[in-house]
Amino acid sequence: DFQENVIEYFKREYLAGRTPNPCIACNRYVKWESLLRRSVEIGADFIATGHYAKVVKLSNGRFSVKKSKTTAKDQTYALYNLTQYQLEHTKMPVGDYEKDEIRSIAENIGLRVANKPDSQEICFIPDNDYAGFIRGNTEKVPGEGNFILSDGTIVGKHKGIYHYTVGQRKGLGIAMGYPVFVIQIRPESNEVVLGTENECKTDRMYVNQLHFMSVEDLTGEQEVQVKIRYNHKGTAATIRKTEADLLECVFHTPQKAVAPGQAAVFYADDIVLGGGTIRS
Repeated sequence: DFQENVIEYFKREYLAGRTPNPCIACNRYVKWESLLRRSVEIGADFIATGHYAKVVKLSNGRFSVKKSKTTAKDQTYALYNLTQYQLEHTKMPVGDYEKDEIRSIAENIGLRVANKPDSQEICFIPDNDYAGFIRGNTEKVPGEGNFILSDGTIVGKHKGIYHYTVGQRKGLGIAMGYPVFVIQIRPESNEVVLGTENECKTDRMYVNQLHFMSVEDLTGEQEVQVKIRYNHKGTAATIRKTEADLLECVFHTPQKAVAPGQAAVFYADDIVLGGGTIRS
């Protein structure tokens, strides 16, 4: 399950010029789907997790996740695509505590991991070398191609599109005399488009693979707070569906580094409304 739904997905997305979110895929298809299924088989009523989030039952009868007490460690972003059944059978007891409080409880009861450092890497890539992992676990990877500007001007050579993500500034290996960012990845032509910080900003995005949590579906326009990556602080936006599985999100303030493949998660009053995958 982990190999197919997390690792293969991770490689596939990078090779297609998108930026995957393996933790979200793992939560949905491994930690919940596989683990919960096995737990029910052996007679359990619930699974309990250490995520910094809260499971809540709303007045409309639906379940959702609410931001935890500790804003800095909140993990609701990575849980937006859990199903109603999964939420109904899940307990998240640490959501009512700060991280320091949990460490103190763990130390008092003698748990060896009480002072374990926070994890910063993806678990299956401990050295954080994503490109090296993809290259070493894929039969054929895209080769070098052109760095270009938005007007098509060729300005250098890149190492392969899977080395880059939209919004990236560091590690490009190219000097332009001014700061440049990856603003687009074009797998069909093997090109990486570079631009200024202003070119890296956009006032809207389109999201598909939609999954709603606190409501069954989105009707009309709605004002929300949206996060476009895990460590994004969130920003005000207006969302509306334009097709059955496509949503337009207009930011009140233009946002930088909106990366296709990443999750966009929408909040209303600290409760997850739903989310999806950034298409463009």
